[in-house]
Amino acid sequence: MLAAKKILIGVTGSIAAYKIAMLVRLLVKAGAEVKIIMTPSAAEFVTPLTLSTLSRNEVHVDLSNGKSWTNHVALGRWADLFLIAPLSCNTLAKMSSGLCDNLLMASYLSSTAPVVVAPAMDEDMWLHPSTKSNLKTIAGFGNRVLPVGNGDLASGLSGEGRMAEPEAIFSYLEEFFDEALSLKHWKALVTAGPTYEAIDPVRYIGNRSSGKMGLAVAQELSARGAEVTLIMGPSELSISDKSIKLVRIESAREMFDACLSIFDQVDLVVMAAAVADYKPETVSTVKIKKTTNSFTLPLVKTDDILLALGQRKTTQILAGFALETDNEKENATGKMIRKNADLMILNSLRDEGAGFGHDTNKITILTRSGESFSYELKDKQQVAKDIVDNIVKLRHA
Repeated sequence: MLAAKKILIGVTGSIAAYKIAMLVRLLVKAGAEVKIIMTPSAAEFVTPLTLSTLSRNEVHVDLSNGKSWTNHVALGRWADLFLIAPLSCNTLAKMSSGLCDNLLMASYLSSTAPVVVAPAMDEDMWLHPSTKSNLKTIAGFGNRVLPVGNGDLASGLSGEGRMAEPEAIFSYLEEFFDEALSLKHWKALVTAGPTYEAIDPVRYIGNRSSGKMGLAVAQELSARGAEVTLIMGPSELSISDKSIKLVRIESAREMFDACLSIFDQVDLVVMAAAVADYKPETVSTVKIKKTTNSFTLPLVKTDDILLALGQRKTTQILAGFALETDNEKENATGKMIRKNADLMILNSLRDEGAGFGHDTNKITILTRSGESFSYELKDKQQVAKDIVDNIVKLRHA
């Protein structure tokens, strides 16, 4: 699976840098093409000559050697995957803040490849709140963070913070590329964010959805090879993945029309948007003045997009979201059956840190066969991975 894959490795200043020699050897033996960027401090732990010999490519350390400069943009665009290992606490902080003061960071900030990091640091540094915050931030950027090991550390102590062993990183990269092909040639439709239902030219009915969950799902599907169309309601989020086709809408009716216009051409749908259930019966063409002590606004139901797609679907896999406050599983299961969905992702407002406005979520996935899979509170990027894992499983059922 790694044959002919282009792996760019960024090595930072950590004693664990010596392990990269073994990883490079494993990758080259598997047929991968490996190029390496080192920070100046990393070169104090393992020599560029060693890694150049093993990788069979020049190792890059500086942006310029005084006579020419290293094209960091070309390096980042060359790679199928950018691995930063070991990831020191210092480079982690730079990645989190966007600080660009060396070739590795210039390449990272201009790379279009998926990024995987393998942290390595002493236990006290690993457990520090700033480290946890920085890890959460870079995971939110879409970077994948490998778990650290537990054992002897350079300080002489024993605990968490050891970089994953070369064999474990190698296995992860094999699984990554296998996973990246799991939805190749599939077309996916994802909805995200709220809808705004106009009252007059300046007011609307809306909700607190940020669109983060739907965007994370779209990014995960794209990372696995799917051709993704993301239909997004009003949101301040930006889309960095240029392979995702973004369709901006505002109202439930606009989302309904956009979904139905391409539904017959897609293989799977994830309805993560928080679509308004009701809209004003009439919309004033001018701003409504505050002239009375009370104001009645007649509302009518919006189009039920999930129901319409469920009635229309043939071979598509259809996943919906259910946000519940009571009788959660019973209500979510009923919704799945009524609307002919294949999966229902359940959120409970009882769970702290889940739902609207958070970078984290806690879900339970229900299937039509009666299975139920509950997950702990996670970053939404990791939640998206769990959702797509279940979609892939259903696809191969």
